[in-house]
Amino acid sequence: MTDFDSKARDWDKEKMHLDRSLAVASELLKMIPLNRNMRALEYGAGTGLLSFLLKDRFSEITMMDSSREMVNVAHEKIQAAPASNMKALFIDLEKDNFTGEFDIIYNQMALHHVCNVDPLLGKFHSLLSKGGYLAIADLYKEDGSFHGEGFNGHDGFDVEVLSTMLEKHGFREITHRQCYILKKSIASGELRDFPIFLMTASK
Repeated sequence: MTDFDSKARDWDKEKMHLDRSLAVASELLKMIPLNRNMRALEYGAGTGLLSFLLKDRFSEITMMDSSREMVNVAHEKIQAAPASNMKALFIDLEKDNFTGEFDIIYNQMALHHVCNVDPLLGKFHSLLSKGGYLAIADLYKEDGSFHGEGFNGHDGFDVEVLSTMLEKHGFREITHRQCYILKKSIASGELRDFPIFLMTASK
């Protein structure tokens, strides 16, 4: 069982997770012209907190995650809603191939867990329809305090470096702004602010 599997059942109970999703959803609505005909993919969706906030904005939403328990919780939420335009898939795009076409792909706090970001950005580009949008919400570059020792992902992102990576894959109209400040106790016990950006781009 992964760390995310063990946290899945209690994930939605933590107020910060909802507050962060509300902030990301609000900023996404300002930065991207959404319409109800759009097909959406959330990568690293977890329990689907962000997608459930946006469920009435799209014709269909595919929630994708590599934690089986997170996907199980998302399935249960879809059935309980009910939300016939949503589905949850147990897929790891870092390892698995997937065929589909979407008008928007979005994720929050998922990319810094991806060891090799570059090929995943290429997959996002190939899955988007022409004129489609990508939205990435994640940590600004930090000193490693957010996850602490033993973390194998990225200590946030330099937004200019990430923008350049997106350009290399053919993305255009790249913009970013701060959308949330996450307060978290680090290993020393200090409560620290970790700002989060929302970066958008089009194909």
